Amino acid sequence: MCFVDLEKAYDRVPRSILWGVLREYGVEGPLIRTIQSLYQRSRSLVRIAGCKSDSFPVRVGLRQGCPLSPVLFITFMDRISRRSRGVEGVEFSGRKISSLLFADDVVLLAPSNRDLQQMLGRFATECEVAGMRISTSKSESMVLARKKIECLLRVGEEVLPQVEEFKYLGILFTSEGRMEREIDRQIGAASAVMRVLNRSVVVKKELSRKARLSINRSIYVLVLTYGHQRWVMTGRSLLHNHDRVMILYCFTGFT
Repeated sequence: MCFVDLEKAYDRVPRSILWGVLREYGVEGPLIRTIQSLYQRSRSLVRIAGCKSDSFPVRVGLRQGCPLSPVLFITFMDRISRRSRGVEGVEFSGRKISSLLFADDVVLLAPSNRDLQQMLGRFATECEVAGMRISTSKSESMVLARKKIECLLRVGEEVLPQVEEFKYLGILFTSEGRMEREIDRQIGAASAVMRVLNRSVVVKKELSRKARLSINRSIYVLVLTYGHQRWVMTGRSLLHNHDRVMILYCFTGFT
């Protein structure tokens, strides 16, 4: 696995290339002109210690905070991903998956070091062509295996660091593929939330039991079960962690 970090992802997107990508994906006519109008004469300024600078034109990058920006960025990155294909990924449930893309969080997957290096090289080349750049200091590699295997990946002359664990989209991945540490972390986070809710919600007697249960389900349960769909455990660890989760779930003080 290679966790790829892009330098200043949203701020580096060349708009001229973005318009070409949108047309390539069938966005034309009034729709693309409307999108382009959002970026015409766009300006920005800098505030330091309460003082504002003169405004200056911004000719590159996506608008921060705009609800359309994630869609534009996903489309832009999808084209890079498609053009960098050429190596088969890892098989999951009968399907070959070579990459995971969520906004600017990118993971490349391959069955061997050689294939992963080839895939990374293609991806880095397409990024450069599209005006993007991989941050070699923040990108890392990891091998999912029972025993430690060296995986040296390069972007240009830079060697990416190899790690034993990596947090992706809030979930801790380890090289051994074990989930005990991630579950412990989730239980710890849920326990902290439970303590806060006990101090701020349970003590409020004016709240009905139904209201307290609703708050419990909307906050505490979501924290406790975040990412549980990918928890993979042995029988012994399954029973152990299942008991811990159920105890936390049942004794929250909301009954």
